[in-house]
Amino acid sequence: MSELRTDRLLLRAWRESDLAPWAAMNADPEVRAYFPELLTTEQSDASVAGFQADLDLRGWGWWAVEVRATGEFIGFTGLDPVEDDMPFTGVEAGWRLTRTAWGHGYATEAARAAVDFGFRRLDLDEILAVTVATNLRSQAVMRRIGMTHDPADDFDDPSMPEGPLRRSVVYRIGRAA
Repeated sequence: MSELRTDRLLLRAWRESDLAPWAAMNADPEVRAYFPELLTTEQSDASVAGFQADLDLRGWGWWAVEVRATGEFIGFTGLDPVEDDMPFTGVEAGWRLTRTAWGHGYATEAARAAVDFGFRRLDLDEILAVTVATNLRSQAVMRRIGMTHDPADDFDDPSMPEGPLRRSVVYRIGRAA
């Protein structure tokens, strides 16, 4: 499995010690503001098992993110194939951090590392990112890592319930960028 390092962060395999802070993130209404529901501890644990299984199988996926200086777990970032029910295909970059990690540039730093991995190690031609249309913080990260948005790609996410979370935007970055 690949482990990625940046100046301040380590993107790594998941550990038992990540389960409680991950569950706390998934129970935080602010962290989950752009998702239809909070997750239970059991659901959070199951997601980690799936993330780690993908890392073990492919060597890449959704990595746990820790601050190198302190060893603190702050969330996840990585790459994953787009779900089958989406109106497009490809590999998606994503991130989610605990509130205490917001505003420090960690999401941008981690996302850049994941995108760089996708182009250099996976030889991808394009990477995309998807978020709810009202999630301006994630869209700002997308722009900071060089992604661009074409409103023609916007869509109603079939995995979301009817309502304000359904409209989604797609940002993309090509290898040349």
